[in-house]
Amino acid sequence: MDISQLSESLQRDAVWVVFLNVLLQQIGLPVPAVPTLLLAGSLAVSSGQWGKVLAAAIVASVIADWIWYLAGRAYGYRVLSGLCKLSINPGSCVSQTESRFVRWGLGSLVIAKFIPGFSTVAPPIAGSLRMALPGFLLAAAAGAALWAGLALGAGWVLRQEVQRAIALLDRHAGNALSVVGGLLVVWLGWKLWQKYRFRQFSAVPHITPDELLAAMAGEQPPLVLDLRGHSMVAETGPIVGATVAEHDRLLDAVGDWPRNRPIVTLCACPEDAGAVQAARRLLKEGYLSVRPLKGGYEAWMAAVDLDS
Repeated sequence: MDISQLSESLQRDAVWVVFLNVLLQQIGLPVPAVPTLLLAGSLAVSSGQWGKVLAAAIVASVIADWIWYLAGRAYGYRVLSGLCKLSINPGSCVSQTESRFVRWGLGSLVIAKFIPGFSTVAPPIAGSLRMALPGFLLAAAAGAALWAGLALGAGWVLRQEVQRAIALLDRHAGNALSVVGGLLVVWLGWKLWQKYRFRQFSAVPHITPDELLAAMAGEQPPLVLDLRGHSMVAETGPIVGATVAEHDRLLDAVGDWPRNRPIVTLCACPEDAGAVQAARRLLKEGYLSVRPLKGGYEAWMAAVDLDS
């Protein structure tokens, strides 16, 4: 099926095509929905389907968000940790996103669709934090309406340009696919380069759980900063002797702690990503001894269990 046939199919079954495309994309599959919405907006004017297409996009988005909400409500931080592990760049840890979500509240769901990555992470965070379902669904629907409405509206305003672009792509489909493939390769290469840079960035001295246990039992225990997300702290309880901290308010958590005294950062992120970032920042601020905990929360709990 060539591009013109795809356009005809979209014009004939726009509601269902948009519904399925948005649903799959919001579930988390790498299926871009904005191009489909732009094309649907440019085609829906003549058929009078604009309202139906917008409604289909909203319903599909809310269904996907509701599924993620239920997953977060049922499995809590494990869903968030799993999403974090799927990230090509482990530096983008869920706990940082969660702290922003807690600060912004319902408003974050309205703008979530416009922030890459946040659209998938926000609903399970809302579920894990036990956000009221009616408020969640209302905010999710408002965000979906804004996101899909802007894309459909842009397609309508730029309908002539969109149709010309479709015709151009139809005439040069082979070259277009080559360009798209090249852009995908460049994007993947950039993400892998970010991963490599993070590996270099994370090459800082760590402290093992056993070393931390010994230090906390000493005369001058270190300041332990617990950088796990709010949902995980609420679900598993605080770590005895640790201070709950957020990346955006790291210095507030440190307070007046002496700069020559040791600090340990701890997270529940793949490759200790959040703990490394926090340690790097504190070292840059002039603190002399800051080390991330090797293995994070899971390694700490295993060491505590063995010690008890």
